[in-house]
Amino acid sequence: MESLAGHFLISTPQMPDPRFQEQVIYLCAHNEEGAMGLVINNPNPEITLLDILHGSNLTIPNGPLPAVYMGGPVDMDAGFILYAAEIPDRYAIEIKSGVYLSRDSRLLEDISLGQGPGHFLFFLGYAGWGAGQLEGELMDNSWLTVPGDLNVLFHTPDEQKWKKAAQIFGIDITIFGDIMGSA
Repeated sequence: MESLAGHFLISTPQMPDPRFQEQVIYLCAHNEEGAMGLVINNPNPEITLLDILHGSNLTIPNGPLPAVYMGGPVDMDAGFILYAAEIPDRYAIEIKSGVYLSRDSRLLEDISLGQGPGHFLFFLGYAGWGAGQLEGELMDNSWLTVPGDLNVLFHTPDEQKWKKAAQIFGIDITIFGDIMGSA
């Protein structure tokens, strides 16, 4: 299977795991060993970026701070920054052209000083799949895959991302299960 890195996984109404119902995951890695992604529409109501910056003894920037997202149920103490930039931080990996993932605390420091990327999301935890696991879930129609979209990723309100990610490709995800079938 071709790598789905840089694509959205949109949970379908057939999603059996309640933790992922109406969730959108941005896949950061996908190969024969498994997959890793971040839930982009599940803000954490208990932790703010202000809390993260205070806990790291970093400067608090002026203006509103974005949400901290629950990136998935794996390693909830691990922080990730997904961002758009023309020139990446040298400690970032490129997911697709112009979209990068970093765990480098220096990037968080740059953000605290107002020198970080203009468009970013901060996550705690991630979603992960072992070899062949995601492919099985795709065969079970638990997920719909579409190319990732920067507007959905960084500019769409969280409560609209699930429907909007599918709508861009002409899909009404709320009736997706009603039109599926087998030939």
